[in-house]
Amino acid sequence: MNAANPPRESKGQAIPLRTLVLGGGSIGARHLSNLAASGVAPLALVDPLEERRTRLCTAGAVTGFETIEQGLSWDPELVVVASPTSLHIEHALAAARCGCHLFVEKPLAHTRDGLPELMAEVRRNAIVSLVGCNMRFHPGPLKIKELLEQESIGKVLFARIHSGSYLPNWRPSQDYRQTYSANARMGGGCILDCIHEIDLAYWYMGRVETTLCAAEHLSSMEIDVEDVAMLVCKHESGGLCEIELDYVQRTYERGCHIVGEEGTITWDFGSGCVRHFAARRGSWTTFVQPAGWEINQMYLDELNHLLACVRQGCQTTLPIFQAAEVMSIAFAARKSADTGRRISTKEMS
Repeated sequence: MNAANPPRESKGQAIPLRTLVLGGGSIGARHLSNLAASGVAPLALVDPLEERRTRLCTAGAVTGFETIEQGLSWDPELVVVASPTSLHIEHALAAARCGCHLFVEKPLAHTRDGLPELMAEVRRNAIVSLVGCNMRFHPGPLKIKELLEQESIGKVLFARIHSGSYLPNWRPSQDYRQTYSANARMGGGCILDCIHEIDLAYWYMGRVETTLCAAEHLSSMEIDVEDVAMLVCKHESGGLCEIELDYVQRTYERGCHIVGEEGTITWDFGSGCVRHFAARRGSWTTFVQPAGWEINQMYLDELNHLLACVRQGCQTTLPIFQAAEVMSIAFAARKSADTGRRISTKEMS
């Protein structure tokens, strides 16, 4: 399939697919709502918090369960893992052993433990899987991927990809100190939490050979994880990519700058513009994201892509096997930050 134009489910038709969502937090609730809006039924939710489970289940035709064991006994065909990061592998592995197709929220894992077993189960049961790096469905990164596939800037030499925003503003109704983002034991820290940018580097430039990283807790926030990280990745293509991640900027910043032998591509999330400089013409072309486009559309497109792949029996734009390679970059970055050494991703595979 063309990674820049993955298959999507046609709209407006009911989709009979027994689907279980694990976790009713903000992202789990979003997926549950989008599944219902897309006509997927029947739906069920596992959440240990009775108040949240009751609220989400009474809002639609959703069956509620307190435990994953109860949910899996409901015999789902598709399981959406939207539980805390530290439970992703445990929950995905339990679902895979039941033969369920899988959607796992990012990041796929917080440690290497259990990843080989999960990949073995996915292969053994011919499971269709997708890891939720939804920025692949944003019109900006999609346009960048299209331009790169067209070789519009020739051989890519280096790139800078960045993302930063203020952690306490992420979930205003919740104390940031109690979120998984702030806690190492729950899989927090900006390297894992902001893994979208690491995934985009992998998507744009291919496999990474080595990673050098500096990561620190620099702010006065009450967290036990890094809030600033700077990675330099050397790709198998020979190109270099600098990735800057943080929890501290009071403005929301996200974008990239990619330089090739025959031009440049830039993207700014705030303006919604992708710009392409073609050296042969000596001029810039600007691509503006569609008028009226809203953030939830990329989650809907991500979901529709998964549903189409399940129905067609083909793999997705980011199956668990490839997401494991992205995790190897993140794990290499954490080890590099701890040791001060450049780390081969093969060490973390």
